[in-house]
Amino acid sequence: MVAVHHRTVSVNGLDVFYREAGPVDAPVLLLLHGYPTSSHMFRHLIPRLAEQYRVIAPDHIGFGRSSAPSVEEFTYTFDGLAEVTSAFLTELGVDAYTVYTQDYGAPIAWRLALANPAAVEGVISQNGNGYEEGFVPDFWAPIWAYGADPSPENKAALRPALGREAVEWQYKHGVPDPTTVDPDAWEHDLALLARSGVDEAQLALFGDYHTNRALYPALHEWLRSTQVPVLAVWGRNDEIFGPAGASAFLQDVPKARVELLDGGHFLLESHLDEVADVILDWRAGF
Repeated sequence: MVAVHHRTVSVNGLDVFYREAGPVDAPVLLLLHGYPTSSHMFRHLIPRLAEQYRVIAPDHIGFGRSSAPSVEEFTYTFDGLAEVTSAFLTELGVDAYTVYTQDYGAPIAWRLALANPAAVEGVISQNGNGYEEGFVPDFWAPIWAYGADPSPENKAALRPALGREAVEWQYKHGVPDPTTVDPDAWEHDLALLARSGVDEAQLALFGDYHTNRALYPALHEWLRSTQVPVLAVWGRNDEIFGPAGASAFLQDVPKARVELLDGGHFLLESHLDEVADVILDWRAGF
C-alpha cells in the first residue's frame, strides 16, 4: 500500500494543507478539488494513482484544512486562489504536471495554464467546466444574477447553497444508487463550511464565478494551439455541469478522450475504480 502523506506548507503567509503520495521523481498529477469539498474528495483516488505518479492534492484557501482568513483579510476570487496555487507549486518545486480539475478546480487550472502554458502536460476534467455548453441553466441562474447584481436579495438567495440539503444533493443527485455514496463525505464538508467566516468567503466566490467565463476564449485558443492531451471523464447525470461540457472539449482538441459515466457531480464517490482505470490508461499514452 502506498503511503499518503498529509502536510502543510506556508504560502504567502497562509497555510496550505495538501495530500501527497508516490515517488518524488515521478511525473506529477496535480489534483484540484471543487466546492464545497477539499482534497478529501481524492482520499481514495490518490493511492490508486500513486504507484506510478507523484500525486499532489492541495486544499484551496477557505476550504478543507487550509487557512480560512476572513473576507477582510483575503480577497476571495478565482484569481486569488490561482495565485496561491501557483506559489504553492513553486514552493514544492513543481514545474510540470498533469492537472485533474473538478468544479472550482477547473477555473483555477485554466488560470495556471494561461499563465504558464508550458507547465501543463495534460488535462483531466472530471466535471470541471471550460465551455458555455457545460452550464445547466436552472442551477446557474441565481449565481449569474448575484454576479451581475450583488444585492442583499441576490446574496440571500444563494445562502441555501451552503446548507445541509444543498451539499448532500451535490453528492447524491445523478447517482443510480445513492446508498453507494459515503455520508462521511458531505458531513466532512459541512463541518468545515461551519467555520467562522467561511460562509462569507464562499459567497464571495459565488459572486466571482462569472469572471471565469471571460477566460474561455483564451482557454480554447490554448487548447487549439497546443493540442495538449485532454481526458474528460464526466458524470453524465450532473445537474450542475452537464455532459455537453465534456463533449465540448472535442471542438478544440479533436483527439480528446471523452468518457461519460452513469454518475453525478462527485463521480469518485460512486465510480472510483472506473475513473482510476481510465486515468491510468489515458496517462500511460504519453
